[in-house]
Amino acid sequence: MVAATMVAACHATPTFMITISHSLILRTAICSLFSLWTVCVEHTVAAQEDQELALKTEEMGRAQSLDVVSVPTSGEFFAAINKSAFIDWSALRREGPSTNVTDRSRIALNIGGLIADGYIAVEQQDAQQVKNIGRDIITLAKALGVNDQVISRGGSITEFADNAEWSALKEEFEATQNEVKKALEAQFDEPLILLVTLGGWLRGTQVAASAISSNYSPEAAKLLRQPTLAAYLRGKLDLLPERFLEDPVVREVRDGIIAIEKLLTIPRDQIPSPELVGLVRDEASKAVTAITRRPQ
Repeated sequence: MVAATMVAACHATPTFMITISHSLILRTAICSLFSLWTVCVEHTVAAQEDQELALKTEEMGRAQSLDVVSVPTSGEFFAAINKSAFIDWSALRREGPSTNVTDRSRIALNIGGLIADGYIAVEQQDAQQVKNIGRDIITLAKALGVNDQVISRGGSITEFADNAEWSALKEEFEATQNEVKKALEAQFDEPLILLVTLGGWLRGTQVAASAISSNYSPEAAKLLRQPTLAAYLRGKLDLLPERFLEDPVVREVRDGIIAIEKLLTIPRDQIPSPELVGLVRDEASKAVTAITRRPQ
């Protein structure tokens, strides 16, 4: 169940911020502390029969509050899938994107994707891979001009990985992403905040659909039913300044989101079939490939 609600924030936030609530039938006020940033969010959810995103309420408790839109983290998404199907996380690893990138839009998209990769490495409990991904995230973040507080997260990721503190690492990757977004907001780079979100959502969708395709279960397939979320992401993307929309990579990202939205717009009582899950995987993979394509 996905419904749009307006964010009521304790601190000043951009007027176009909205949040997408994944709670079941309830009205609740939540105050979430992300690093030194406190945001109060009031969720109002109308009763609906469909469950477009079947993540458990407790797994959806921490929405990303510094987004242009608020979506579940890849870590929450993966945890929910892990409860519904066996996941071979090692098969979902990929070669990391190049950090030798100068285009700011592509950098932001890749940071989002790397955050999702970080959660995969944590699920594998692969300390070295966690450290490699953390290093790449910080390298790309520096290219966007983020502050020292974000860069210091790299040391925390390394420390937690060396000590096999896997639960702490999940929190640290989330905190790192939120720090990057907060820094971009301070720099008046709100469009890049959305691109970080899109990069993470597309990589997370690619991983989730790939995992479900390899070991299909109806319960896991329900987790992919996110047409409303896809529609909001596409809608916010369409509001970006023209110079972003003219970027070839951003155009391919938009095409991928539209394709996924159409595929997942199915009757409320219908569960995505194995064939449909495969198509979602393919569309997400096309977009992720465009994001990570190495400069010529």
